Amino acid sequence: MAEDLKKKQEPENQINIELAEDMAEGVYSNLAMIAHSNSEFVIDFIRLMPGVPKAKVKARVIITPEHAKRLLTALKDNIRKYEDTFGPIKQTDDVFNFPMNFGGPVGEA
Repeated sequence: MAEDLKKKQEPENQINIELAEDMAEGVYSNLAMIAHSNSEFVIDFIRLMPGVPKAKVKARVIITPEHAKRLLTALKDNIRKYEDTFGPIKQTDDVFNFPMNFGGPVGEA
């Protein structure tokens, strides 16, 4: 009987997510590059170091367009909550210019 009550209290669509120890450490990124096709969005998280002409992609995440939109919504919600707690996030007017070819062919307009 207690077991039946426990099952009723647990959400049906609960997902148990495992986070490996090495993944839990995270990766620092201060630049993200986003590309897309008709079926996916590719987000490269890059660490750019001052004075170093070379930067490395530290993580690449490939998601569907639907998940990209969900990510956008979640980011907007989390930024709003952050700013409600800590105040507006300051943005600099500095525009950082960096090469866009990343080793591949350079497009022409």
